[in-house]
Amino acid sequence: MRLSAAYRLAATILHGFDEYRTRFRAITRDASRRFRDAAWREAQQASAARINLYDDKVAATLGRLRRTFQAEVLTHCECWREAKAHYAELIDQRLDYELAETFFNSLFCSVFHHRHIRDDWMFVYSSRDSAPRHSGICLTRTRRVEGDWVGALHWALGEARLETPFDDLERDSRLGADFLTGHLPAALRDAADTEMELLESVFYRNKGAYLVGRLRGGGEQLPLALPIRHGEGYGEEAGASEGLHLDTVLIEPEEVSIIFSFTRAYFQVDTQVPGECVDFLQELMPDKPEGELYSAIGFYKHGKTEFFRGLNRQVARREDQFIIAPGVRGMVMAVFVLPSYRTVFKIIKDRFDPAKEVTHQAVRDKYQLVKCHDRVGRMADTQEFSNFIARRDHFDPECLDHLLEVAPSTVSLRDDKVIIKHCYVERMMTPLNLYLEQCDATETRAVLNDYGNAIKQLAAANIFPGDMLLKNFGVTRHGRVVFYDYDEICYLIECHFRHLPRAHASGQGLSAEPWFSVGPDDIFPEEFGPFMIANPDLRALFTELHPQLFDPDYWQGLQRAIRAGKVIDVTPYRDKQRFVEAAAPIH
Repeated sequence: MRLSAAYRLAATILHGFDEYRTRFRAITRDASRRFRDAAWREAQQASAARINLYDDKVAATLGRLRRTFQAEVLTHCECWREAKAHYAELIDQRLDYELAETFFNSLFCSVFHHRHIRDDWMFVYSSRDSAPRHSGICLTRTRRVEGDWVGALHWALGEARLETPFDDLERDSRLGADFLTGHLPAALRDAADTEMELLESVFYRNKGAYLVGRLRGGGEQLPLALPIRHGEGYGEEAGASEGLHLDTVLIEPEEVSIIFSFTRAYFQVDTQVPGECVDFLQELMPDKPEGELYSAIGFYKHGKTEFFRGLNRQVARREDQFIIAPGVRGMVMAVFVLPSYRTVFKIIKDRFDPAKEVTHQAVRDKYQLVKCHDRVGRMADTQEFSNFIARRDHFDPECLDHLLEVAPSTVSLRDDKVIIKHCYVERMMTPLNLYLEQCDATETRAVLNDYGNAIKQLAAANIFPGDMLLKNFGVTRHGRVVFYDYDEICYLIECHFRHLPRAHASGQGLSAEPWFSVGPDDIFPEEFGPFMIANPDLRALFTELHPQLFDPDYWQGLQRAIRAGKVIDVTPYRDKQRFVEAAAPIH
């Protein structure tokens, strides 16, 4: 019996998804080998390759569809309705069915250019929205503590799926146990039923491996993360291994949440049942959106799907409207927010302010650079949407008028609908300039110090922010300073940092214009101060905290280290929390 076109369409898409998942898992599984060999540069390349893999496989599958089916079949919505039903049956027993649904959606949107977004023809809502997820596969390992915290840590570390031995497992078990007995609530620490539960899969990112789980007992629960690293100095830039060591123990919910932050690169973690892994992580971090956790473990496209579904539910509640984002309006992007969903939407303006010499495509390239780069906890991840549609009455009139004025080629009206051809979406933060207006002296010092650390850590990751104004940085709910304006970023090694030439002739130094030649990539750190912070008192405090940022030699030294192949890692926890004395923090 000849198979229907709709069935063959569904089967072809599923074949493309299988190719994607096979390659995704191969890259992910190799993370243990890269960690074993301290192949840090290869790890960075693998991370970027895995991000690009999704679009590559969607494009390859789209090409296969166009070669296989006539245009009138491929663009017939009723064919997709039937294909969706066949596809749902084909993936019914899969452990990654939700990822397969998102892949189907990506092909539908590619064919119809993100139009006709209806649940009749694609998975706007999951086919298993009401079904509980339980595969029967055990993803965790558990040990009753029974007062023996050293033994529990020895079990946690010693039985982890790591290919490199610990330098001193007894020492690390004792250090971890001492921390836990000194910091856990007594009810949890001393309960007879206290147990340690860890996900079997190891979470790899940058130079770290993480064991993730929880402690339960005495009616209480705390998350648990055990970061593991190689001996200091080990890696591509150094000599032989000194073995692994436990770097610290994290049990505070906020600290564990920061590890999975939207400001960091995605983990490489091989998990049999992605949805159940996310469910477990959300039990540890109930305030973190499900979509953000999918993204954190590498499934950023499905993270986008979950975000979209959540946004639709929130908009339907009609608690508020889209409004213009608070703060100074941007010269390149028009920004609006949905306050109740803590979400920021960014649209590229049709015309940029005269001071900005950049094209629309250049801006999009910058956002893609950030997507693939290590964000070191200092750059916000974004989701990209095409043909985003909302009802007109969901927008505050002033906001809608502004968008129609500055981006008419992107924002348009069709009856009672607002159609946005292209936008970026990210988590909402408080602009740093507004945050400082509400700070006391202690808070001001702390946030300015973190502002400088953010710039330093970006530089260590080979990123120069370009426009370092306070308004281009935000403060997260955890109080961390994060950069979010990408239209002027570039690789640090592309910059030319210079000392200001000394004036020799009378009056040279008083000239309003530079009296010396300035190249297009020339940057003079000694001039950063007034540009970054207009308030002289805040500027003086910032200079006291971070004098290195105004020294060209500092920037040139980082460039030499990066060009020499040094991969500088920034841990997602404070240096003072580390058990083993680490390399000096970035100054």
